[in-house]
Amino acid sequence: MTASADRVPCTVVTGFLGAGKTTLIRNLIENASGRRIAIIVNEFGDVGIDGEILKSCGIENCPEENVLELANGCICCTVADDFVPTMTALLERDKRPDHIVIETSGLALPQPLVAAFNWPDIRTQVTVDGVVTVIDAAAVADGRFAADHDALDAQRAADDSLDHESPLEELFEDQIRAADMVVLNKADLIDAARLEAVRANVAGQVDRPLKVIHASHGELPVEVLLGLGAATEDQIGARKSHHELHHEDGHEHDHDDFDSFVVAAGMVADPDGFVAALKQVIADHDVLRLKGFCAVPGKPMRLVVQAVGQRIETYFDRPWGAGEQPSTRLVVIGLHGMDRAAIEAAVRAATAEAVIAAE
Repeated sequence: MTASADRVPCTVVTGFLGAGKTTLIRNLIENASGRRIAIIVNEFGDVGIDGEILKSCGIENCPEENVLELANGCICCTVADDFVPTMTALLERDKRPDHIVIETSGLALPQPLVAAFNWPDIRTQVTVDGVVTVIDAAAVADGRFAADHDALDAQRAADDSLDHESPLEELFEDQIRAADMVVLNKADLIDAARLEAVRANVAGQVDRPLKVIHASHGELPVEVLLGLGAATEDQIGARKSHHELHHEDGHEHDHDDFDSFVVAAGMVADPDGFVAALKQVIADHDVLRLKGFCAVPGKPMRLVVQAVGQRIETYFDRPWGAGEQPSTRLVVIGLHGMDRAAIEAAVRAATAEAVIAAE
């Protein structure tokens, strides 16, 4: 079966932690030209930061009820329990969406998710319009897929008991192998020569033609992202991940290499000072990704914090809701075994230092 007009097209947006998937999707729905779009967001950890950001868009054709969250798990591992029921409920609505967009966890393998579109109840109603893999071009140009990638590789090289590749490198390659299109995001942060080197790196990961385009701040025309008509569910069997190639015995994929937790802290009186302190926390503890919301005294809006390595972005996205208690909550993601207690203490100390600096 190939793509047909009576099946709802679905775009799977994947990519490593902090590549800019949520920003790309937000830009997409803000420029959807009247299409009714439903979003399924899957996050690693139990606080839905990305879903909350998308819900704050306030766009008529993508109301809050069209942003569905699957947190504290990975839909590539829990297809039957989470993904299929969510898709079924979405398709049974009186008004079906014109297009579905799934944002995978930054630690997800796209292959099992795309394969799930071959389930009988799903295949007759939905087709995968395309898998779009978003890459942090600046991070790849620097030779790493996250902060301190070189240090992590050195640790593994020093341990004779470890003969596998870095889990970061495997994810990077797997997410490219599954793609119909690769978006080299954050292209504005590097020059043309380095961008071309990244393009060559990406193209060399697969032995088939692959569309590779670049973007800044996740800004691309809707017509570029939607309407690929790839019917990727028919092809995903030939795009095997490292895990599938090395575990044909049916062993389940897991994320034991990574941990996440939430840090609750006080008000952030000096956002600039807080950001400077967070950079030190990230450097000291090899944090891969940090994101969340902060409460700033005297500000009615919540402050979004997005950190990838030493690059930290902050902006106010919307007012705190009537039933919301302004607070600071940050999700921390890193390699398994990171010192949670030390990181929590450092983040809370950073908020306290920010208060002192503001005074």
